[in-house]
Amino acid sequence: MNATDALALAELGSVVLSTDPDVTATYAHDESRLTARAIPFAVLAPTSTQEVSDCLRVASRQGWRVVTRGAGSGLSGAANGDGEFVVLSTHRMDAIVSVDPVERLAVVQPGVVTGDLRAAVAEQGLFYPPDPGSVGFSTIGGNVATNAGGMCCVKYGVTGDFVLGLEVVLADGRVMRTGRRTAKGVAGYDLTHLVVGSEGTLGVVTEVTVRLLPAPSPALTLVATFASLAAAGRAVAAVSGSGAPVSMLEIMDRTTLQAVDRMARMGFEPDTAAMLLAQCDTTDAADVLAAVAGHCDAAGAVDVAVGDDPQEGAQLLEARRLALPALEQLGDWLLDDVCVPRGRIVELLERIETVAADEGLTIGVFGHAGDGNMHPTIIYDDADEAGRAAAVRAFDRITEHALDLGGTITGEHGVGRLKRSWLARELDATSLDVQRAVRAALDPGGVLNPGNLFDA
Repeated sequence: MNATDALALAELGSVVLSTDPDVTATYAHDESRLTARAIPFAVLAPTSTQEVSDCLRVASRQGWRVVTRGAGSGLSGAANGDGEFVVLSTHRMDAIVSVDPVERLAVVQPGVVTGDLRAAVAEQGLFYPPDPGSVGFSTIGGNVATNAGGMCCVKYGVTGDFVLGLEVVLADGRVMRTGRRTAKGVAGYDLTHLVVGSEGTLGVVTEVTVRLLPAPSPALTLVATFASLAAAGRAVAAVSGSGAPVSMLEIMDRTTLQAVDRMARMGFEPDTAAMLLAQCDTTDAADVLAAVAGHCDAAGAVDVAVGDDPQEGAQLLEARRLALPALEQLGDWLLDDVCVPRGRIVELLERIETVAADEGLTIGVFGHAGDGNMHPTIIYDDADEAGRAAAVRAFDRITEHALDLGGTITGEHGVGRLKRSWLARELDATSLDVQRAVRAALDPGGVLNPGNLFDA
């Protein structure tokens, strides 16, 4: 940081949270592994749209790179920077501005924790469905940036399906409003959903208008155990093909179950190869889950149980949320995020088992079976060069298998830096050219999150 930069930071006043390297280092990266990172020379923490505008106006003038950060819970390196850059943290912008029960919408700032929004609207008999595994600490702004998914996607969809409008500050400090607050509206290009999932490369989101639903009936829960991953995969394919309106269909393999059991003492049988967790929140949930149980039995389930105890269902759901934290206890980890057509989940699971055997690695598999979004988690020793190389090979092979099976390189975590080299393998050259052109039109100086997505 030179003298001119110091004067520019002084111009921003109290918006500058810190320039102390010991502090800025804590804002240097998200929760991803094996992604490039550096320490920002300053952390900016605005409290309003105007302050965000001031930050970007100064950054554009100074030629600063700006990395926008929410809770830092991302898993793709999208909140990482390199070279000389500043972090713009939205954690101080954490107000639920309004909840409108008539129009069934809420207006929130980007720093609002997802679980807090869900709880706030539930008090008014409303429901905000997006439910990422990090619901207790991830923020709405980060969810919008990555178009986050979660465990309810099989029925309700992803974050973008509930975003009606945005307030966005562009790289030069101009403020843009997109979308609507009405039940319908098709005026102009859909800039809202262009920004959703853009991973901080097109602007800084400062306000989000989200759609709400009436609160559903209390969910019933089914748990089914299997002696093989393939049998569980067959059950998933059968349930998906039946069109059963489940609100959740999750899977955990043996490695994940044992890790969770060690952490939370859930009492899972050690010889269980896979467990499916399904929920249904319709008024005929008992009948729906009875049909799901039949599909599980036909696929070779060892045991199937349907419960109506909300506390027991919550405990099982918590076990699923503990999947990654539990696997983290086994060693260094590298989390993949791939999505395949639901009819090809069995093939993906079988290929992951082959990769684990070939590379001599432990790979825990869990994920959103209902929409084909799996999270193979590779356990390795980062201090061992050969082990690290094997983990990278396994990660690449699993990602390649997903594409080969007609899937995508990321279902919900985003491309970030972790999978930047893979984007050109999934998208055609024309699509990449168009996306780069859009990026250049909105941020010609390359201020916002350079190095993310497809940038060099």
